[in-house]
Parts: sequence; structure tokens; C-alpha cells
Amino acid sequence: MSIRFKVILPYLILTLLVAVTGAYVVTRLVSKSLEERLSNQLLEAGRMVSDTMARKEFDHFREARLVAFTRGMSDALRDGDENQIVALAKPVAGGLNAENLMVFDSQGRERLHTLKQSDGNVQDVTQSGTLTTLSIVEELLTENNPDSLPKRVLARDTVDGRYYYFTAIAAADNRVAGVVVVGTSLDTLLPLLKTTASADVLFYDSSGQALASTLGGSAMDPLFLQTISIDRDFYQRIFGQDEVVEGKNFEAGGRLYRSGFSPLWIGNDRLGVFAVVLPMQFVVESSSVNRNNYVILYSAAMLAVILVGYLIARMIINPLSLLVRTSRAIADGDLTKRTGVRTNDEIGVLASTFDLMTENLQQRTIELEKTNKILEQMDRTKIRFIQVSAHELRTPLTLVQGYAQMVQMKAKDNKDFEKYARGIMDGAARMVDIIDNLLDVSRIDSNLLEIMPVDVEIRELIEKAEKNFKPSFEERGLSFTTEGLDDLPVVKADRDLLYKVFYHVIGNAIKYTPNGGSIHVCGRVIKEVKQLPEVEIQIKDTGIGIDPQYHELVFEKFYQTGDVLLHSSGKTKFKGGGPGLGLAIARGIMDAHHGRIWLKSPGYNEETYPGTTVFIRLAVDGSR
Repeated sequence: MSIRFKVILPYLILTLLVAVTGAYVVTRLVSKSLEERLSNQLLEAGRMVSDTMARKEFDHFREARLVAFTRGMSDALRDGDENQIVALAKPVAGGLNAENLMVFDSQGRERLHTLKQSDGNVQDVTQSGTLTTLSIVEELLTENNPDSLPKRVLARDTVDGRYYYFTAIAAADNRVAGVVVVGTSLDTLLPLLKTTASADVLFYDSSGQALASTLGGSAMDPLFLQTISIDRDFYQRIFGQDEVVEGKNFEAGGRLYRSGFSPLWIGNDRLGVFAVVLPMQFVVESSSVNRNNYVILYSAAMLAVILVGYLIARMIINPLSLLVRTSRAIADGDLTKRTGVRTNDEIGVLASTFDLMTENLQQRTIELEKTNKILEQMDRTKIRFIQVSAHELRTPLTLVQGYAQMVQMKAKDNKDFEKYARGIMDGAARMVDIIDNLLDVSRIDSNLLEIMPVDVEIRELIEKAEKNFKPSFEERGLSFTTEGLDDLPVVKADRDLLYKVFYHVIGNAIKYTPNGGSIHVCGRVIKEVKQLPEVEIQIKDTGIGIDPQYHELVFEKFYQTGDVLLHSSGKTKFKGGGPGLGLAIARGIMDAHHGRIWLKSPGYNEETYPGTTVFIRLAVDGSR
């Protein structure tokens, strides 16, 4: 039997049994879920509370605007004319529904504070000059923006000791002159919220302490509030939610309740956490007989699932476990490991295929190891050949240079001989340069490149390279400019080797920049977080550019862009010739300095000349 039937057939039968049992339980034993009904009612009550608070916010905003934008109010606040502030705001406050009205000047000092009594009279409780304790006032004054959005907060009024829902807006014309705050006490809001939501409502502060509640006549008793408070961690978790979160059952005043907690959103501000509470009497539990039947039926179903799952797992997991163990052994390098699984299903086919693949991989690995050893030996031979050849060529080149100098000295009166001698000298110098490059590459490949760090000024090395290439700049009509080099700090590096980096990079820029182009060198200091400062040099040309797919390949030994046969013979001529070692040597030197070298170019184009920028980055102190 295939694995498909091994898995599907038993679980198909089991699923049908569980479905029939579940249908029986749902239709006969649990006809209606009142628990779900209660949860939905808590969710809806929470939304009603949020909607009511949003409407109250609109009333606050409208009333605060009437005061803040009363003609002359901004001028009075700016001038600190408290009598004028009272004369303008107090009549307006008498016609508003605001229980609590406060006006602060631009320094946060209280200029007016009124409380509306239950009989409708407005009581002036102003503590003139007292600095505000409301965070929303400080935020608006700190922002000092006439277009700032309203701020909201739940806070205690220091005068009457009651908790209020406050809304604050800036009083301003062209600039903020003060802040107007309108508040409604929680004692007033809670009955309205209870009526709207058809549920009891509780408000909590940031510590999880209950501030106010509609639960019975003792709802404001401190001991009672303590019993319905929540811990700080639970408060923080609810504060970060977006919807009502069902809470725990609790007992208060001898009655059981179910609570749903939610963050209090007003606009874009989260003011705190509130809870809607319903009595547990709304939940009617099923009879004990039905509950027992429910437990027995589904317990039996679960046992059946576990038993069948265990049997199927043994049939499937054991071969798979062998496959896993074998694959891990192979991943660790043991290619002699085999699964040993021999079955007639898909897992058996997979295991046999896996063993065959492993055997082939083992054979290929053995062949690759042999080939790799041959390549390593060839590479070592090549390096030794380069070293020996370079050293052997130095001696005859030295003789050529010496005799060429003698010919040049004796041919001062013979222009033809002098020209020939100078040509020999130039050719010998170029050969010496190539030999030096070969020796540098061999030292890099052999990890024999020795760094002798000293204090180095980047500017001096760039100027030295500029001087060296000055004839080429003049001959080709290239402009060479620098920027920021004088501001670079002294770095710890090998002076001669670092000079070679700039020499090769600038030489490449000359070679692939057409006549009349430009080369620009700029430097800056990089200070990244938790890293030592580094110096970065950018060498940008207006040359033919490099295709993005070759941005890394150009740093390999002997690689050259374009058709080598089409290159000119001069090393600083446009697309001049060369062994293709310059960037490879530059990268090897930068690696030895624990630095980096890379390049960026939009692409290759000999018509638009997109150019290339080479980046060289080195730690100031020479460390990694």
C-alpha cells in the first residue's frame, strides 16, 4: 500500500467519525453558546465606550475653540493680562457644558480655572501664576506650533481631587500664545458610558490601579477599587492592543463578573486602559449531564486520534528519521553513510534514490579532491615560476638599463642614437614595472606580503602619484583634481605599499578615460556607530565604465576588460596595455592592511562615458 493510502484512509474514516460526533454534540447537547454571546456583547460594549468618548472629544474640541479663538484672547495671553483673560473667557465658560475649564499662558502659568457646579453655576478656582502639571499643556507649548492637533489625557484636578478627561488646544494667531483645556469628570462620564454600552465601565491609570467604576454604590471606595485593579504588566499588554481583549472572571460586591479590557483611543492618542464588565448571570451553563457527555465523547475521540496518530507516525516517521540521521551525517562529511530503508512505498523510493545520490556524490567528491590537489600543485608551481622568472629577468634588465644609460651618455651629439637609447630605457623601465608587479602578486598569493606601518599622510601619496603621472595628464589632456585630502588624519600604514594602491588605481583611471576627460580624488573620514574611525578615498573618472557583472572580476589576477588584442601599447594611453595585475595588487595590499577596496560604475559605454568610482577605505589606527 502506498503512503498516500496509509495516511489518508485512516484519517478519512476518523474525520467522518469525529464530524458525526461533533454534529451530534453541537445539535443535541449544546444548542446555543451563551459564552460566545457574552464575549460578543463585551466586544460591542467596548466599541460603544470608544465611540462615546470620541463624541465627547468633539464636544471638548468645539468648546475649547470657542474660548481659544475668542477675539482678543491671544493678545491677552501674550500680554499676560489676566483681567482681560477672565473677562473674555468666563462669560463664554458660563454658556458651555464644560465642567472644567483652564487657560494657561505661553509660560504654562495658570490664568483661569473654572469648575461648573451641579446647579450650573461657574466657580472660579484660579490659582494665578501656578505652573501647569498637565503633560498635554507642556507638549503643546514645547511644540509651539499653531497648527498642533489637540492633546488628550486622563488626569486628576489638583483643586477638587477628581479625575477628568481633558482635551487641550493651542490658543494662537500666528504663534502660540497659550493653551485652553476643557475637561469632563469621570464621575459624569461613567453613568453616560454605562447607559450607552449597557455594561459597567472601569478606568485604569498606568500602574493598573482602578480610577473609577460604575460597579455599585461602593465603586469609589479605595479598598473596593484596589480589589478590581490589574497588575502593571497586564496593563501594558492591553495598552498595546488594538481591540477589546477578554479579561478574567472576578468577584466584586458578592457578584461574579466577566471583564473585557481595551486601550482608550482618542484620535491618534492612547490615553489609558478601560474595561467593560458584565455579570456572569448572563452566562447559562449546560447541565452537568450534558457537560459530562461532552467530555466523555470528545475524550474518547481524542484518545482515538492519539492512538491512530501514533500508529501512523511509527509507519512514517521511523524511515524518515533514518533519512534525517543519514542526511545529517552526510552534511557533516561522512559520505559513507546509507539509510538502509527498503520499503515498497514512496519513502522507500526516496531512500533508495537518496542512497544512490550519496554514492554518486562520494565518487564525485573523491574525483574533485584529486583534481583540487592537482590544481593546488599547479598554482604553487605557477607562483614559483613567477617568482623565479621575475628574479631571473631582473639581472639582464639591469644590464640592459646600464648599457642603455651608457649609450645615452655617449650619444648626446647623435640624436638618433639618443632617441634609440631613450626608447630602450623606457622599455626597460616598463619591464621592471611589470616584474615588480609579478613579484607583488607572488608575495600576495604566498601570504608573504609584510606590512611595516608608519604614520602616513594620504595627501602626500596622492601628490606623489600625481607628479608621477603628470606627463601622461599633459599628453592626454586629462584634468586631475583633489578634494578634502588636507582634512584627513594621519593613518597607520605601509607607505610604499599604500602608494602602490593609489598608483595602480589612478593608472587604471588614466588608461580607461578618453583624452580630455577628468579624474577627481576626494577624501573623507567615516565614523560609524560602535566602530573606529576610517579614512575613505574615492577616485572617480569619466571613462568608459565597467559592466556591473565585472565589478568583482576586475580585481582578479590577469583580468582585463575588453579585447586585449585591441589595447594600445602604452600603459597610460587610452585603453593601454598591461598584464592586468594592478587592481589585484591593490586588493591584496588593502587586505593586508585590513582595509577594503571596491568600485561602482553604472555600466560600460564608449559613447556616453559613464565613468567609474573606486573606493578605498582604511582604519585610521591601522586595525581591523
